[in-house]
Amino acid sequence: MTVIVGYLPNKLGRAALQQAIAEAVLRGVPLKILNVSRPGAYVDASTADAEELGRLVAELTPGGLVHEFEQVGEEDVAEAVLAAAEAAAASLIVIGLRRRSPVGKLIMGSSAQRILLEADCPVLAVKEPRA
Repeated sequence: MTVIVGYLPNKLGRAALQQAIAEAVLRGVPLKILNVSRPGAYVDASTADAEELGRLVAELTPGGLVHEFEQVGEEDVAEAVLAAAEAAAASLIVIGLRRRSPVGKLIMGSSAQRILLEADCPVLAVKEPRA
């Protein structure tokens, strides 16, 4: 069993990571940090730096935590997270959930919604921190 977190290098990603760390420690299981970015993009703001992320995890877990980082190039974020959760037999998926207007929810498909509805394990949605 493991806790999977979908991570982006921003405030929402950090909030999701903090909660995922807390859940992994509480459950006594390893943490898998999944960063999904667009394949073939030369510059992508969603790409995380592995070394920086390692320092962040160490900072957030003074006692240490077994964790793994995986960078995935995939257009479909939900598919990547669901596949990683299935492969790791995840006990929990942690995702960040940003605020959107009602029109934004209607027009745009939501990776978070797909993960919430299709995951075989519980999903914890962490809200975007208020400014």
